[in-house]
Amino acid sequence: MFTLYLVLAFAILVVIFIARGIIIVRQAEVVIIERLGKYHRTLPSGLHLIIPIFDKTRPVHWRYNKTDYRGNVMVIQKAENRIDLRETVYDFPRQNVITADNVSMNINAMLYFQITDPYKAVYEIGNLPEAIEKLTQTSLRNVMGELTLDHTFTSRDSINAKLRDILDEATDKWGVKVNRVELQEIQPPEEIRNAMEKQMRAERDRRAKILTADGEKEYQIRVAEGERDAKIARADGEAQSKLLVADAERKSILLVAEALKDTGIDPAQYQLALKYIVAFEEIVQKGDKTVVLPYESSALLGSIKTLSNIFNK
Repeated sequence: MFTLYLVLAFAILVVIFIARGIIIVRQAEVVIIERLGKYHRTLPSGLHLIIPIFDKTRPVHWRYNKTDYRGNVMVIQKAENRIDLRETVYDFPRQNVITADNVSMNINAMLYFQITDPYKAVYEIGNLPEAIEKLTQTSLRNVMGELTLDHTFTSRDSINAKLRDILDEATDKWGVKVNRVELQEIQPPEEIRNAMEKQMRAERDRRAKILTADGEKEYQIRVAEGERDAKIARADGEAQSKLLVADAERKSILLVAEALKDTGIDPAQYQLALKYIVAFEEIVQKGDKTVVLPYESSALLGSIKTLSNIFNK
């Protein structure tokens, strides 16, 4: 009976021993195995068997930022036996930085990184997330210290790219690949924000005035061009009218000359006499009592009377 109990106890120990030696690693995770305190191997995803007591998993210290219902950021540290190989986002708390023109501001940054070498991430650095956070803080202060306040708002892309290059190069020996760095919010002091708002309002007013002035200028130019085109059109019309009148008078003179060809009367004097008659009619219609006649007009009128008698015959 004692032997049976002994066999059962041994069997239970063997089952426990084997159960403790079975490790299932999920996809995109790895486990670091140490044998007698020394690195042995890295277990990829899948089912694996280790030797209990001799082989142990190496815990990895990790930290997380958790925001409570009041908006306060709490840092939680944990020791995990598995290393996640997926891209990880780390939201850093607000950092106080000073720009090149001595303006103090708070900046909130986000970091996207991925562990590419689990061995280096465990054995080359004691606390990887904390090291990355401190490195990001110092790098952010150095980069922002080289820029003025205005450049910090207009150079976000260049700041992100510069931080990414600095962090990626520095964390390469830790087996980490920094993919992206994003500045979430840049918060200057309240008096600076008020001054910036006034500056933006003044800039908008200036642009509005410039647009109004440009519109008025364009309007005046269009009006001047329209008046110029109208004057040109009127001048062309008057010129065309004068040409038509002159051509009509030319034809009239030719006809008169043809009619007076055998009478001995000068066609030009005949036309001038007709104009005198029209002028007399206008003077009479205006009611003027005094009429001044040129000396040669009597001769012209006599010629017209003579011509009239010839045509009546």
